[in-house]
Amino acid sequence: MVVKIPILPLALSAGLRASLALLALVTRWLKGVARARRHRREMRSLAGLECRMLADMGITRSDVADAFSEPFWEDPTSLLRERALERRVYRTTLSAPREKRPAVAGFRRPPMDRPARQAI
Repeated sequence: MVVKIPILPLALSAGLRASLALLALVTRWLKGVARARRHRREMRSLAGLECRMLADMGITRSDVADAFSEPFWEDPTSLLRERALERRVYRTTLSAPREKRPAVAGFRRPPMDRPARQAI
């Protein structure tokens, strides 16, 4: 997390500038906590939805549980947004013809002519 401390004019005394910068830092942190709390309240309504409705949004019940396990000062909806985008990208790459699919980061099993299971 990047913390930006505002720079105040040099005409103010150093002590006053430091206290105002500290006040701005605390205010920014409190606004972030309030935003995360508001989003957590909105997530409670998501937790009450059926699995079909969550699937329409591109998330699962376990995604909601994972988002609730985040620390209270972090925004839980950011995790849901990331997971929904990952699924959307994955789904669109699978719907494209095999020769036009973009390379997806991660392990992809090479094509083989042999059956999946072999008797040893």
